[in-house]
Amino acid sequence: MDLKESTLLRDRAADHWYYRSKAKFVTQLLQDLHPRKILDIGAGSGFFTRWLMERGSIDEAWCVDLNYERDHDEAVHGGTIHFRREPAPVDADLVLLMDVLEHVDDDVGLLRDAVQAAPASATFLVSVPAFQFMWSGHDVFLEHKRRYTLAQLEAVVRAAGLRVSRATYFFAGVFPIAMLVRLPRKLLGLAPKIESGVQLHSRLTNAFLHGMSCAELKILRRNRWFGLTACVLAERDST
Repeated sequence: MDLKESTLLRDRAADHWYYRSKAKFVTQLLQDLHPRKILDIGAGSGFFTRWLMERGSIDEAWCVDLNYERDHDEAVHGGTIHFRREPAPVDADLVLLMDVLEHVDDDVGLLRDAVQAAPASATFLVSVPAFQFMWSGHDVFLEHKRRYTLAQLEAVVRAAGLRVSRATYFFAGVFPIAMLVRLPRKLLGLAPKIESGVQLHSRLTNAFLHGMSCAELKILRRNRWFGLTACVLAERDST
């Protein structure tokens, strides 16, 4: 989770429909894996690492983000998260890049560096915001460089030396709602309203959006059509 959004949501991120649904999506993607150590690059608040540690067998994790005020460690569910400002080689079997690549000019270079810093057996989970035509003030607020189609993300992953094992969109259910919110401003030629799209909602709205997104997990095992998020699960290419 971006540190800007972490500040907005304060301690309610785990209950927010977007992050709670996305965390369940990540859990489903990783259900056949049993990682013990995580390297979370561009981790922000470390939300997804915390979620996985509290519900799995992970003993240790490294959350790396240049925006941390200081290096520190934190005990979570019997394990330890090391929050670090600078990356270093880590013997991790799961590497997370959750909404990171869209922040940098050289996305292939960043991912390639992550591949080189991780063991050959590591699994990579990479997510990015989807579809450039969905660009909005939310992207400007979070300092994004671009949004991706699933094919574009797969191309970046392969160029970094990884082999795609699964690729899918998520948040297809709320995609039409987001279109209705974002596209009219573009069609009318209005400047984007620069603010986070992740806001606190009423309990009813939050429950509705969460339920819609979680229903998607049961219906769509693979979605290559559309969604707000594009995601790839990948491994080191040995060919």
